[in-house]
Amino acid sequence: MKGLKKLALATAVAAAPFAAQADLKAMDDVSMGNVTGQAGVTIELETKVSIGQFKYTDTNDGGTDEIGGGSFAVNNIVLGGSGVAGGTGGQLLDQLKIDIDVADDGDAVIHVGSLETDATTGAPVPIDWGMTVGSVELLPGSTGTDSTTLLSNMSLYGDLAALDLRVDTATDYLNVAVAFDIDDMDFDVDFLGIGIRDMVITGAGLNFDYDGNGTTAEEELAVNATAAEGYDWSADPRQKLAFGKLTDYANVNLDVYKGDGLGASPMTDVLRVDINNVYMDVSIGETIIGGTNIGTIAIDNLAVTDTKLAVYGR
Repeated sequence: MKGLKKLALATAVAAAPFAAQADLKAMDDVSMGNVTGQAGVTIELETKVSIGQFKYTDTNDGGTDEIGGGSFAVNNIVLGGSGVAGGTGGQLLDQLKIDIDVADDGDAVIHVGSLETDATTGAPVPIDWGMTVGSVELLPGSTGTDSTTLLSNMSLYGDLAALDLRVDTATDYLNVAVAFDIDDMDFDVDFLGIGIRDMVITGAGLNFDYDGNGTTAEEELAVNATAAEGYDWSADPRQKLAFGKLTDYANVNLDVYKGDGLGASPMTDVLRVDINNVYMDVSIGETIIGGTNIGTIAIDNLAVTDTKLAVYGR
């Protein structure tokens, strides 16, 4: 592997237990069984992580052609099972099984699954997770005195249904595909005087056209009860499980790699993040402004596609 592949693989392994898929076929349980050359290793994990403060400080000197010197800080971070954020699960992020394989073409394949299975169906049980954050702040540099609290009192918990990472040797891309939900999320946007309560994020459901062929999953199921959106479980019931991950859970699929800037940008060797797709439904139980609940908000069939970011210093 080249240097980038080694760095990407190491990053992926380190980040896998902590990550919160539009095309689950890429590395679902069916495909994992077809990976060849897979001696591989499996890591079973349970953990709870607490971080007192994560701080980014802009090191620009604040001269006439620069602004900088202040900091962005995230305080009192806790990551564990859903119980850390008020869910019904425990305090530990547990039941994780991380399979690491190298395919025949040299690609590194990392699959995060569950050790727990449903007693009736034998299907993997999604992994419950929870997270709390005390506050997110903007802090002054050596010459400043003012600070601003952006967010506070954040708590969220939900389930991780799928997490797959692949380092592609042909493109030097790290592909990340994740399926998850958020059962409850609360936070305050302090500097705007806004509070969000009971936010829920789920999959876009059956009334969405995931594969872009002009018909929704519901319409395809009406024609063929065992096939929809490219999943055919008439021969393999595991395809039905993957289809459920697609429709029931929010899906995110993205590529991370070193590339050029966007459009007419002259930049090269920048950090590129290409968001292939994000599919989800969002609902908010209470929107609080000025201490008063002004009502609920619902977003149906949110789709973010063909979105590209180029990140570099200056």
